[in-house]
Order: sequence, then structure tokens, then C-alpha cells
Amino acid sequence: MAIIKSVRGFTPKFGQNCFLADGAIVVGNVTMGDNCTVWFNAVVRGDVHSITIGNNTNIQDGAVLHCTYERANLIIGNNVSIAHNAVVHGCTVEDNVLIGIGAVIMDHAVIGKNSVIAAGAVVLPGTQVEPGSVYAGVPAKRVKDVTPELLETITRTARNYPMYAQWFRE
Repeated sequence: MAIIKSVRGFTPKFGQNCFLADGAIVVGNVTMGDNCTVWFNAVVRGDVHSITIGNNTNIQDGAVLHCTYERANLIIGNNVSIAHNAVVHGCTVEDNVLIGIGAVIMDHAVIGKNSVIAAGAVVLPGTQVEPGSVYAGVPAKRVKDVTPELLETITRTARNYPMYAQWFRE
């Protein structure tokens, strides 16, 4: 069973048709859109600042979403996939973004729409990721543009996660 917990007078708010897997934790000042999924052992911790998540966003197993007290909230757009064990902290992630396995995104970074953060990349505080780009490495740097095929992968990944959630509801 997932844990949903109020903190400091804030209770998470969920849109329609959201799925929280066993072991998922959603705490505090969190607002989640429609058709979002939070997978096994993922943590969405809105205890020190607000977390706002758009529609059709998936937060995969072991991912951690958090903020910095009174300094950096977290805003996640629509159709975002946050892969396994990623850490997304006090930043802005625009629409149609894929954040790779084990990536780290730090405070005040802005990930432009239609972008990919590669697996294992570390996006330093304040980094501005241009829309339609792929960033990789430590620290993360732009390595190429998102191709039409890669854009389809971003779209397909976000689209598939509500289907996967349905398998667990049956």
C-alpha cells in the first residue's frame, strides 16, 4: 500500500485516475495532475516546499522528488517520465521530458520541453537545458538535439505508463 501523509497542514492532492504503487510515498504540499503514476518505492516529498506535477507524468521506481526549504520548489510539467532512481530536486521540468535512470537534477535548473536528460547525468544547480536537447555526463552538457525518433520515445514512454498502471488494477 502507498503512503499518503499530511505535513505542516498540507495534504497531497491528486487528479483523476492516478496510480500509486505499493511502497510509493507522497507527502505534504503536492499537487498531481490526471493520469499520473508513482511507482514502487518512489518518494514525492513536499514537506519543505511545494511540488506541482502536471498530467500524464510517471515517477518510476526509487525516484526521489524533493525541494529546498523556502528556496526552491519543484515544478514538473505534462508527459514527463522520471526514470528509476532519479533525483529531481527544486527545479523546473517542462512538458515532454524524459529524465534517465539515476539522473540527478539540482535546484533552480530548468529542463526545457521535448528534452532528454541521459541516464546518470548530473544537472548542476541553475543549469538551463535548451528545449529539444539531450544532456549527458557529469556535469551534464548538451550532446545533441532530440531527433524525431527520440521525441517519439519520450511521447511513447509517457503514454505507456498509465497502461502499465492498469495491469496492477486488474
